Amino acid sequence: MNLSNRLEIAIKHLEGIRVYTRTMLNGLEPDDWFWTPTPAITHIAWQVGHLAMAEYGLLLFRQRGRADVDSELMTGKFRKLFMKGTTPSNLASDYPDPAEIIATLDRVRTQSMLELPTFDGPGLDEPLDPPHMGYANRYGCLLFAGDHEMLHCGQIGLLRRLMGKAPVR
Repeated sequence: MNLSNRLEIAIKHLEGIRVYTRTMLNGLEPDDWFWTPTPAITHIAWQVGHLAMAEYGLLLFRQRGRADVDSELMTGKFRKLFMKGTTPSNLASDYPDPAEIIATLDRVRTQSMLELPTFDGPGLDEPLDPPHMGYANRYGCLLFAGDHEMLHCGQIGLLRRLMGKAPVR
């Protein structure tokens, strides 16, 4: 399947950023995922869970609405824990373990990469309803997904440094 240049750009952008995200997570122990600075504002588990939730929203739901496969990607409880506007709890017992968070992130990415080629074409110029704060159309939403992930990589990097870990980059 030949993809348009702009969809190829969006996919390469997403792939490159995910490599960066994974380097930020390398070497973290399970307890590191729930470490919080003082005052407690966030932790790596919330950041990564939020990335899975946001990628689902930006790359799948906002592109094509709900689909039957969505219930296999993440539970409703997962979505509620990590959706925009939630306040991270500093109790690890409130969250899935890091392996499940990563597995969810990976399932969403795999499904996104399967479906993205089907979104190519003039439909990418369709406006979003409701509009996204940064982009008016579906293509902009695809681009923002990578920018959003990079923003949260910065927060993960800061948490790593506050834990006393060496910088990754």
